Amino acid sequence: MSPAFGAMEVEHYSKGVLLEPFVHQVGGHSCVLRFNDKTICKPLIQREHQFYETLPTEMRKFTPQYEGVVSVSFEEDEDGNLCLIAYPLNGDHDNLESLDNSDCETKNKLLRWTNKKTVLLENEKVSKEWVRQHRKEEKMKSHKLEEEFDWLKKSEVMYYSAEKKGNVSSQIKHHNPWSMKCHQQQLQRMKENAKHRNQYKFILLENLTSRYEVPCVLDLKMGTRQHGDDASEEKKANQIRKCQQSTSAIIGVRVCGMQVYQTGTAQLMFMNKYHGRKLSVQGFKEALYQFFHNGKYLRRELFESVIKKLTELKSVLEKQESYRFYSSSLLIIYDGKERQEVAVDSDPEDLEDLSEESSDESAGAYAYKPTASTVDVRMIDFAHTTCKYYGEDSVVHEGQDTGYVFGLQNLIDIIKEIRDESSE
Repeated sequence: MSPAFGAMEVEHYSKGVLLEPFVHQVGGHSCVLRFNDKTICKPLIQREHQFYETLPTEMRKFTPQYEGVVSVSFEEDEDGNLCLIAYPLNGDHDNLESLDNSDCETKNKLLRWTNKKTVLLENEKVSKEWVRQHRKEEKMKSHKLEEEFDWLKKSEVMYYSAEKKGNVSSQIKHHNPWSMKCHQQQLQRMKENAKHRNQYKFILLENLTSRYEVPCVLDLKMGTRQHGDDASEEKKANQIRKCQQSTSAIIGVRVCGMQVYQTGTAQLMFMNKYHGRKLSVQGFKEALYQFFHNGKYLRRELFESVIKKLTELKSVLEKQESYRFYSSSLLIIYDGKERQEVAVDSDPEDLEDLSEESSDESAGAYAYKPTASTVDVRMIDFAHTTCKYYGEDSVVHEGQDTGYVFGLQNLIDIIKEIRDESSE
């Protein structure tokens, strides 16, 4: 594992870490879970694992940092409720000191179910009444989620109101429908396979949203081809059809998911992949515009940074011999919570108590102005990536991934169009 995180509580991790839904997942079908504030995890797929372990140095700044592998199992109570728990791999305890586990939800907060009997872990003060009430509340939440998922299938773009006061980021936890959908599906899959398997390997990756207070996330499916070389004929035909019926075949990129915070209405907007597939090229451009718009105005200060990073990524990929990133995604992330800076000639005493709401034009934009925010651009999802260096692949490609590079160039051009048109 990477030594990036510093010291950790080895004893707690040895008892297990409760994995929670990663609330900023906006696309994909593989379940992404929160290990701690700075780390996420997802089911280990051998090809993706190999990609991270053999990653070219020049690509590392454009991918999440790889942190290692954990063993994940699930525990079921007598009412059928499931939770996922991460443990160190056998013999991997020596590496635990490299991972910061101080903000993990440790298993000592859980109830272990053994032979249908309740055993409290370091929590003897919890009453039986509390346990019964907790089960009842969880059942109610489960029924509510099922209703929301039925609605999700019919609703491709959704808005949720968030309180202007308080921590907006924490409110997203209760609203992101795609994250909860993936989490429930993962639990269901593991439950169905319980008789045959109860141990799974998950890879640990950097949480790219951890530095942002209110992450705005755009998930783009890149390339003109999505099926891997090992895809069945049915899977291949299905992926080709999706590309032909979306912007993938025309410009090499399509929207796979989006989460945006709009300060004007204090709403969270979510767009899922089903809506993204239906967009025309013009619709794709409008979706990008919406991603960079906070409900009051366009975040123009973000354009130069994202264009620069996309251009740099394109240059790096043009030099990658034999790589094909089939079905991978590109994330663009920025903070919906704008940082403000005081004008140089403003009186600090006059501005000391200026609230966030007073940063609009009526309060004097002269006094407060947005700073150039940090934008992150990262490649993710490498389950179908191939390269001649992998060795076991029957199909070996030569040269750059032209479909991916084609999509990147079109993405850069469209963002430049939005920038130029907004400044006219």
